[in-house]
Amino acid sequence: MTDQSSKPNGNGAINGAAATNGNPAPVKSQLYNPNRQVYRPQSHYHRRGQRSHRNICCCCCFWTILTILAVALLAAIVGAALYVLYRPHRPEFSVTNLRIAKMNLTSSADSPSHLVTLFNLTLIAKNPNNHLIFFYDPFAVTVFSNSVPVGNGSVTAFTSDQNNQTSLRAVLSGSQDLDTDSLTNLRSGLKMKKGFPVEIQMDTKVKMKMDWLRSKKVGIRVTCDGMRGTVPAGKSPAVASVVDSECKVDLRIKIWKFSF
Repeated sequence: MTDQSSKPNGNGAINGAAATNGNPAPVKSQLYNPNRQVYRPQSHYHRRGQRSHRNICCCCCFWTILTILAVALLAAIVGAALYVLYRPHRPEFSVTNLRIAKMNLTSSADSPSHLVTLFNLTLIAKNPNNHLIFFYDPFAVTVFSNSVPVGNGSVTAFTSDQNNQTSLRAVLSGSQDLDTDSLTNLRSGLKMKKGFPVEIQMDTKVKMKMDWLRSKKVGIRVTCDGMRGTVPAGKSPAVASVVDSECKVDLRIKIWKFSF
């Protein structure tokens, strides 16, 4: 009988080599990392949703801007058509008479300088338009001399029809103490040979009507300068020179707390 132990083993060489080295052959193992993020494929639906929202916002912005431009263009066309059709003009004002009944300036070392004034003003409001009517609120009138306010008063509300002239009268008076700067400016004006300068400033609001169109009230300021006055002698009032007077009308547009 043959002995099976004497038969060579197919793995004998390897086993023998492993046995001769004394160390078992290393075995590769895959370590598990609990902090490792698991890959998940991103959904394409979320990206499509973001793109759709962006497209909607872009479309809304585009149509909003287009609507605003269309309205502005339409308003410009209507305004140009009305201007060509009606040719609107600003109202005109002119001072016809200014009498100085009182201009008393008293000063002493013990008390501040005091000014007492009295003016009689007559002016003309003209409407040069054929299809436009002006409705004026009461005017707040202030008289200045060398940038110093020397009198206040008012003009009643009135309506100015087409191609019409309205005569307005007002009594302006003042009684006030003057500081050092105001006193210096006023005295320098009173020493002028041609007479002290007089400026009249009037503020009001006006509403316009043009055929079937009516506007909202708009603030205006009328400024008249170029007048020269003299201090009255005795009880007779002094007549100021209004030959070189000129009045201009400016719109007073108020935005929040600022007026332009």
